[in-house]
Amino acid sequence: MPEGKIEGNGGELAVAALRAYGVDVIFTLSGGHIFPIYDGAVKADPPLRIVDTRHEQTATFAAEATAKLTRRPGVAVLTAGPGVTNGISAITTARFNGSPLLVLGGRAPQARWGAGSLQELDHVPIVASITKHAVTSTATDSIAADVAEALRLATTPHRGPVFVDLPMDVVFGSAVADAPAGPPPHIDEVDEDAVADVARLLAEAERPVVLAGGDVWLGRAESELRALVEAMRVPTFANGQGRGVLPADHELAFSRARPLMKQADVVVVIGAPLDFRLSFGVFGAAKVVHVVDHADSVAGHAPLAASLAGHLPGLLAALAKYDGRRSDHEPWIARLRDTESAARAAESAELSADADPIHPARVYGELRARLDRDAIVIGDGGDFVSYAGKLIDSYEPGCWLDPGPYGCLGTGLGYAAASRVAHPDRQVVLLLGDGAAGFSLMDADTLVRHGLPVVMIVGNNGIWALEKHPMQAIYGYDVAAELQPGTRYDQVVTALGGAGETVEHPADIGPALDRALASGVPYLVNVLTDPAVAYPRASNLA
Repeated sequence: MPEGKIEGNGGELAVAALRAYGVDVIFTLSGGHIFPIYDGAVKADPPLRIVDTRHEQTATFAAEATAKLTRRPGVAVLTAGPGVTNGISAITTARFNGSPLLVLGGRAPQARWGAGSLQELDHVPIVASITKHAVTSTATDSIAADVAEALRLATTPHRGPVFVDLPMDVVFGSAVADAPAGPPPHIDEVDEDAVADVARLLAEAERPVVLAGGDVWLGRAESELRALVEAMRVPTFANGQGRGVLPADHELAFSRARPLMKQADVVVVIGAPLDFRLSFGVFGAAKVVHVVDHADSVAGHAPLAASLAGHLPGLLAALAKYDGRRSDHEPWIARLRDTESAARAAESAELSADADPIHPARVYGELRARLDRDAIVIGDGGDFVSYAGKLIDSYEPGCWLDPGPYGCLGTGLGYAAASRVAHPDRQVVLLLGDGAAGFSLMDADTLVRHGLPVVMIVGNNGIWALEKHPMQAIYGYDVAAELQPGTRYDQVVTALGGAGETVEHPADIGPALDRALASGVPYLVNVLTDPAVAYPRASNLA
């Protein structure tokens, strides 16, 4: 074989491109259209790990979670027609999260296109609006280049999902092709004048705040973020997967004092969209600065004092070098710390509540005492997971996974599988509302078959709490908000080969969690919580 060339079937050529980008695992549900991809994965040296699921949504969510956990491309391989359409919500979630996800789709043969082959569907127009790039590979010798180009686009800021369709007669063919290249080198360009203006604004503010989002982690800028806030002495909050980029016990890390952000005079949001989670970019009378990884991500709907766009590590490192005049931020930091400490002290009653039925916060009082510092915690649910977002602290980056701003339930089992694959030596804890459990709990079978021990905790209040309580407040009644009370979700996992138990009393929560963490198998703790308890929500979602 000439130097710089590779030979093989379409699957082997695709896998060569995956390998060039550091991919070592694919998530899938078997289908005949995509057999050559499996063949390429098995023949690779070393082979790619193949994790097959019970639903394509789980496979695609697992691939997206892999991207979020490892900061390398996550790959889902979906068969034609319903295989691809079953992954739509997960692809959309990746778009909202800026996750570098590649979906390889099977496709009916192009030589017989229009004749009515099995699962013949043109996927590209369907996924075009939710991907950065969607293309059909029309020749076997172009597959490696098509996949490599998709991976380049997925991993280039602003990151996001991409899609490559592989017709059967193309992917089953064989060809000689150019060996795919890996990621291109990064070129760092910083507008020094713009950086100096933002640094001056931050340094001279009396009540500054930094808010770090998920792109700080995905952009590998966590050390630069820490250097910046320590050099500038700026209190810092985190959003989404930005949790943990500054450890929760760092002197400049805050979460419970968030209401005081409206009293800040400068708020610098780094690596997060100014969406409903961040008051659409309005923080009282504060001047707002938006720092993002690409100019297209700068908020156009919010009044901004300034913005910076580009390579986040370079931008944050440049901001940290500011050596001009500074205001004294210590009184502001002390004020925030007093508020933070008071709020945390006020939580203790709920965290240790002996109420029966169980208050959901008590679950987290027990769980917090048992989590390792680098435990991966996954949230998939409404009110029950909202309590987790408030009460569970993150001490290392890349350890908190939730659906993100798209708010799609059903992420949990895929995220859990990916977490155990990526980090086999860490605690992995999946928090599920009983409503969310209905979307993907059958994929506990995937955890069992692939030897992926995960602790699952279901907050089981027998209702759709996120809908029932607001509907009652608005109309005085509710409909379509009831689930079966006391459903034995633990028995579902047990029937699939795992283990579990139901907890009805607060004193039994801790021992049940101990058994789950020590079990070495997928284990579900089904906690019956009080349906009358509603999470105190203040966000304007629309």
